[in-house]
Formats: sequence, structure tokens, C-alpha cells
Amino acid sequence: MNGYLNESNFMMVEEGFTTRDLLENVLVELCQTSDQQAFFVADLGDIVKKHLRFLKALPRVKPYFPVKCNSSGGVIRLLAELGAGFACANKAEIAEVQSIGVPADKIFYSSPCKQVAHIRYAASHGVQLMTFDNEVELGKVARSHPHARMLLGIAADPSPSAHPSMMFGATLKSCRRLLESAKEQAVEVVGVSFHLGSRSMETQVFAQAVAEAQLVFDMGTELGYRMHLLDIGGGFPGTEDTRAQFEEIAAVMNSALDTYFPEGCGVEIIVRPGRYYVTSAFTFAASIAAKEEVPVEQPGSDARGASSITSAMASMAPSAASCLTAPAPSLCCTSCAISPLQKPCPEHPSCSSSLWGPPGHAEDQIADGVELPELQDGDWLIFQDMGAYTIVTSSLCGGCPQPHIAYAMSRPAWKAIQLLQGKLPPAEDDHESACTPLSCGWEMVETLCVTPVFPPAGII
Repeated sequence: MNGYLNESNFMMVEEGFTTRDLLENVLVELCQTSDQQAFFVADLGDIVKKHLRFLKALPRVKPYFPVKCNSSGGVIRLLAELGAGFACANKAEIAEVQSIGVPADKIFYSSPCKQVAHIRYAASHGVQLMTFDNEVELGKVARSHPHARMLLGIAADPSPSAHPSMMFGATLKSCRRLLESAKEQAVEVVGVSFHLGSRSMETQVFAQAVAEAQLVFDMGTELGYRMHLLDIGGGFPGTEDTRAQFEEIAAVMNSALDTYFPEGCGVEIIVRPGRYYVTSAFTFAASIAAKEEVPVEQPGSDARGASSITSAMASMAPSAASCLTAPAPSLCCTSCAISPLQKPCPEHPSCSSSLWGPPGHAEDQIADGVELPELQDGDWLIFQDMGAYTIVTSSLCGGCPQPHIAYAMSRPAWKAIQLLQGKLPPAEDDHESACTPLSCGWEMVETLCVTPVFPPAGII
């Protein structure tokens, strides 16, 4: 093993042990200690499964995980163990990944807008790979980090809805001027970067972006740069039901890359998959701490009037307004379980309900008009697909502590990591056949008796 992750960092579970089992175990412990604090359950085997799929679908591409998507220690350690690099947006993220021993050459300072102090921090800690897309960013790096290796960010998304002032990336017309300016300031440019997000699966858009990147490579080569690195951004979906979509995106990428940057051309290709790796691995649980009924004849009334609410809130209209025991992070998908020991009874009618986050914030409403069983003080809500952009946003709010994360991994997943690193003799099964038993979370939808209220990424 590489030494970033060991068995003390997570709970080892046997094959067949489900996320529901993990949730119930944690909830039983909370009930015994009278602790109602919200928490995450993280199925690390789900991330291992995603990594094996990634290696099979995009064998030429190296993943750099964007730390801002999920900065939890278990995720960073696991991905480092799997050999991934890290895309960091600031010096705090750089410090976080280096604190566990990740070398500087595995870190990409990917933010298009960088503070000078952060650039100097990167320079003093050996982080060289960065990006720029204008004269201002180029000048800051030239003055503060003479040994930087720069990627020129290009605006590859032709979407007419994008406002020019909000776009990152240089236009194709301005690339030569920026490359010449970098030459004058003795800044080393080693490649090109672009990011299409969810538009990356559109064949024409992605192929055009790669074609433009090749043109910029040619410009750099003419000016004497050794152009050898292409960053194609992110945009992969992360829920289990989008596997076919991921494979479609990978096929589009492979085709375009083979056309414009064929294997053997000397160009290394990296990508920044965030949601893909972590979305489905995390489940969030929070208990109800307050409840307010709203009369049916007043469907539009404000359910935040309960003076006893002191932390994150889920309001139930017309039946209840409920206060969660810790900050509720940004929610993507909802499933509900009433308690660790009891499932909601199918005979009980559902209520049209609203869910609320911390009181005192204009954006505290999580969802409105969802059908849920009538909940009581002490009941628990379970939110699935909670791994992306939830850990960072669930900062200390209203004095509530950061939700605890319970990490678990199946024994087959742990063996798969060792196999991937050559620590175990190869088995007869290929990577794909190893994917099914690695995760305990894949059984969760069948286990919970309340189906997801929202489609994936329905609430961001």
C-alpha cells in the first residue's frame, strides 16, 4: 500500500453489509448517548468502484480530484492511495493534501483567479502546475512564482447563454498574444486547460474544444514551448443511475482525443472528476428537533415562525416544521427513514411537506411540496447522494458542530486496492466483475422503504 490509507481510517465491513445497516448502527449508538447530532455515512468502496470504472473507460486519462468538491479526510486519503492527483483552489486545500504526504507534483493549482499570497505559498511548497487565462494572472505568477509550469486556459464553451463577463478562459484569438507575453516574462507554458462541465458529453462541443486546444498547442510549439499537458476539465455525473451517461461521455472523449492527440504523441491528458467520484458514496442523516403545523387553508404561510428553532430546520407543511440537530448541507437527493429501529408504515398517509435548513438565512429552504410521512420530534431524515459540495458548505452555522463522518469500506474493496497496486496476485475476474461487490451503498435504494423524493442533483 502507498501509506495514505490504512484500516484505522475506516470501519471494515463484510460483503452484503448495507448502508442502511451502517446508518442504523450509528443511530443506535446516538440513541444510547442521547446525542441527536447529524452525521454522514461514507461508503469508500463506492469510490473504489468508480475509480475502477474510470480506469477502464478512460485508460489514457489521469484523474485529478477537485478538493473543493469534498475535502473530507477519508476521501482525500483514499484517492491518494489510488494514485489520483488533486486540483486545489487555494493554499488551504494545498496544505490539506500535503499534510497527508501527497507530493507537490501530484497537485494542480487550478483556480483561474489566484491571490498573490496563495501563489507564493504554492511556490514555497513546490507546487508548480497552475493555470492562467489573462495578462493579470500571468503577471502575478511571473512576479511571484518564477518556476511555475502554466496551462493556458481557453474558453471552449460556445454557449450563447454565457455572459462574457462571467466566462473564464482566453478566446482563441487572444491565445497567441498571451503566449508571446508569457515568453517575454520568462513564464514556462506546458499545455492547455479547458472546462465544459455538463456540456462535455455533447460530441460536437467537446470535439471543438479539443481541436482548439490542438491549435493552441501548435502556437506554443512555434514559440518554442514544450507543450505536453492537456487538462480537459470535469463534468462527469456521479449517481449510480447515470453509469450509461458516464460511458457515453467517455466514448466521446476517447474519440476526440484519438483524433487530435493520438496515443504516442507525447501529450499527457488529465481530467478533474469531482461529482463522479463522491456523490453516491455519502449519505446524510439528521434528526427532527422541532415541528410546526401549518393550516391547509394557508399553504403559502411562512413556517419559520416557531421561536424554539435554534439550528437547521426541516418544516413540514401542512403537518409540521422540524428542526435538524446540525447544519444541513446542500441537498441533491432525499430519502427518508423515520428512526434507526423502525421504518415508516406504508398505511400511514403522507403529507405535503417543506424542508428547511438553518433559520435566519434567506436561502434556508431545502425543498417544498414533497410527500413525506408525518414526522415527529426525534425522527430521522436520510438524504442520499450527498458526497459532492456538501462537506465544505456544511461549515459551522449557528453554533452547530460539523457533522461527523462515519467511513466504511467492504473487505472486497480493500482487497481491490491491494490488487490494483500489485500487492496481491491477480484474480481471474477483470476490473468490471470486481465492481459489483465493492460497495455496500448500492443496495440502499432497495432497502429503504421510501423512494428518493428528488431526482439526482434536483437541489443544489
